[in-house]
Amino acid sequence: MKTSITFQRPIALHAHVAWFALASLPLIVLPASAQEPYPSRPIRIVLPVAAGGGTDQLARILGQGFNERWGRPVVVENRPGAGTIIASDIVVKSKPDGYTLLVTTSTHIMNQLVNKKMPYDTLRDFAPITQALSLPSLLVAHPSVPRPLKEVIALARARPGEVLYSSAGRGSNPHLAMALLTHMAGVRMTHVPYKSGPPGVIDLIAGHVAIGISGISSSIPHVRVGRLRALGVTSARRSPVAPDIPTISEAGLPGYEAMQWYGMLAPAATPRDVITLLHKEAVSILRAPTMAERFGADGSEVVANTPEAFAEFIRAESVKWAQVAKTAGLVPE
Repeated sequence: MKTSITFQRPIALHAHVAWFALASLPLIVLPASAQEPYPSRPIRIVLPVAAGGGTDQLARILGQGFNERWGRPVVVENRPGAGTIIASDIVVKSKPDGYTLLVTTSTHIMNQLVNKKMPYDTLRDFAPITQALSLPSLLVAHPSVPRPLKEVIALARARPGEVLYSSAGRGSNPHLAMALLTHMAGVRMTHVPYKSGPPGVIDLIAGHVAIGISGISSSIPHVRVGRLRALGVTSARRSPVAPDIPTISEAGLPGYEAMQWYGMLAPAATPRDVITLLHKEAVSILRAPTMAERFGADGSEVVANTPEAFAEFIRAESVKWAQVAKTAGLVPE
């Protein structure tokens, strides 16, 4: 389902000062390929998840920040489905002018590992702006599932294929993270993909699936009230948000680690000066004094790197998860 929200702040300029004000605004640039200053129209941020959750919150924070800085309407549009492919394809096919942007997750680079026919090239068709956040996920289970993790592994080993696990879609970060877990544990579980993370959490709570890896921000509230049971965090170190929850490595799979990230991208041919301006403002928003505490509440760490550093990170992550997919026996379909 398509949902959106618009941030808008009216602009009032007297006619006799309009040209002077426009010329003096340092945040508005004129791309060589355009005849109008950027930004002079509404900006659209497309994201591949349903409303709610960390990606959605990040997009709305950035949208609000752009609106406050530029006084332009910013529409945040939720287009979940196909493991981020639907939203990414919308952005790839949009005009590369900086007015349609993608806020996405690490699933963005994993789709190519499990899908034979991709409508775009993950590395070639996007211009990285910044990696916004890095964060661990949480391995959670329905309260009826035994604990600790070693007992879940024993159950899966005794009943191959009978334990169902949820993910945010085939090829998503939770899917690959669970594939890594089952491979390292030497067990077989059955994958149940959803259009995005939140619906999978809902079915976990309802008991339709037994286990799953989910973002801390969307699952820890349910853990705290007993609707879900936490089995481990996916990071190498315990999360300061939940220091009582062991890492998956501590819980029975030494060496396990699978981090998520959120980032902002544009279509590949977007003018460089527009990318530079978007990066400058996005980083300014993310590095505001209040943001570290706000994002840190769910275990996220602000990264806010350069477009070049983000591009290199995406290439490195692509190599890493390709090896995970190969080792776990996942093949494109």
